[in-house]
Amino acid sequence: MASNAEPGPEPGNGPLEASGATPSLWLHLLKLSTIVGSAGLLVAAALAALMDGPAGALSEVLGGLLVMVFFGISLLVGHYVGRNNPSGAIGLFVATYFVKVVAFAVILFAIGRPEWLHSRWFVIGAIVTVVMWQAAELYGFSKARLQTFNDPNSSERTGDV
Repeated sequence: MASNAEPGPEPGNGPLEASGATPSLWLHLLKLSTIVGSAGLLVAAALAALMDGPAGALSEVLGGLLVMVFFGISLLVGHYVGRNNPSGAIGLFVATYFVKVVAFAVILFAIGRPEWLHSRWFVIGAIVTVVMWQAAELYGFSKARLQTFNDPNSSERTGDV
């Protein structure tokens, strides 16, 4: 059976160019995760304000902000160390994680629990932010263009020597 379709231009007339890696992946993830985490935090803060007033909302926001600072430090380390020393970034992530856990524990124990703080809302704020932040990071990583191989130079593409 013959087709009566007009022959169009040949697909792939030009050379195929690689899109390259995503510029500033870590800062993009920081921005995306902060926006998504903040949105979840504000919704939960509104609920806390309705149920326990301003102290509940403030407790919820403080729990979420603590999580954002904790995760944000890691993304900033990835941004500044990862581009200059990608192989050393993992070791620095581990060291930074240890320092963050110890530092946050010392700060929380030194400050103590203020009387006005609602522990339940503080924990809810932290959990909501962790879930939203991690979901945004997964989405951001899934959309990232990570360059696996070096782009061929123009002479390799055309076959010229």
